[in-house]
Amino acid sequence: MTAVSDFSLRPALVAPPAPLPADRSGEGGGTAAVLRTVLHGGPLARTALARTTGLSPAAVSRYTAELIGLGLLRELPPPAGPPRAGRPQVPVDIDPSHHAACGVHIALDFTTYAVVDLRGRVVAHERRPHLGEAGGVLDDIRRHLPRFVARHAAGRSVLGLGVVTGGWVDSEQGTVVEHTPLGWRDVPVRRVLGAATRLPVHVDGHARALAQAELLFGAGAGRSELVQLFVGNVVDAAIAAGGTVLRGRRSGAGDVAHLALGGPAGHACACGRRGCLQAAVSELAVAERAFGAGIIPAPEFQLLIALAAEGNRRAIRVLRERLRTVGRAAALLLDLINPEVLVVAEQAAIHFPELLPDLYEEVAAHSHMCADPERAVVPTTFGTRVLAVAAGAVVLDVVYRRPMELRTARTARTA
Repeated sequence: MTAVSDFSLRPALVAPPAPLPADRSGEGGGTAAVLRTVLHGGPLARTALARTTGLSPAAVSRYTAELIGLGLLRELPPPAGPPRAGRPQVPVDIDPSHHAACGVHIALDFTTYAVVDLRGRVVAHERRPHLGEAGGVLDDIRRHLPRFVARHAAGRSVLGLGVVTGGWVDSEQGTVVEHTPLGWRDVPVRRVLGAATRLPVHVDGHARALAQAELLFGAGAGRSELVQLFVGNVVDAAIAAGGTVLRGRRSGAGDVAHLALGGPAGHACACGRRGCLQAAVSELAVAERAFGAGIIPAPEFQLLIALAAEGNRRAIRVLRERLRTVGRAAALLLDLINPEVLVVAEQAAIHFPELLPDLYEEVAAHSHMCADPERAVVPTTFGTRVLAVAAGAVVLDVVYRRPMELRTARTARTA
């Protein structure tokens, strides 16, 4: 296990800028209301913005001017058509040309680097393998990130760096408290990368990051309640209520890895018990069992995906069984939380949508609250780029909640 005392990283020459504070109250004022309304419904004229937000026309004009000045909104040409009485209705829209977020997702075997624009679209991304040791992974990020950003930011200012991974991540402290498959414990990601990059660094778990991304750009846009279920090498969940993702003490909310869905006769888990959800469905566990059964030549989940893509029935059967177990977990979360939508990020759901009926059948069989599984449970909006979007979303979520902090940060950097 890698602890804080194990680090032997180069000393930083400057202290990192503090990241923008996480918003716990939905605050952000009229500028945030205008910006998010344009994101979800734009382009919109100022009169339409006033009607939708309930703000006065004068306030809308003031806020849009501020957001245009920050490079977050832009005016578009008036719509074509015959002249109308009164002032022309000039629409405003999100301006993706000035700013971008940089994201890094740390998985078990590789790191994903991404540049994401203000609409959550991936401008560029790439993967680099790593060996998993915390000091080495963070050192590689410090070396590679400046070159990656220089190649792909395309003149945009970088609003911050989002660092996302699985397991228990304390977003307030910017620390990976525990990531069992990687062997990380109490790794100070924000302190190390903030000092090296001179960027505001936002650190979070990938389920919460994806929940934020879905609320901004995907299945949760315009909704306030959502559950995100992430099934990879680590199994996590995130819960959003009132448009805000629940974190709990030390950001410990959403730990569903050890839900006892397999029963006492289920698969053995690293925690010492049997039947835990993560022991049943994690990519590591499923690949090991498929390898042991002679289905794939090595215990690698991507080999199982590739074999299923070729039509191999045994590989497809393994993925269907996994989706059915995920469906039972989704049913439990639906009954416990009763959200507007539950989003599943899982490779079979992404690559083989024809297998989703297995998921829906299990939800229907085990949920008492869900009357229409196909509407209540949906695969992630972001497909194969899900990790890249998640990493950028932790930066963009702060921008959309508190856009005027961007002006404060600019002032602090130029003072």
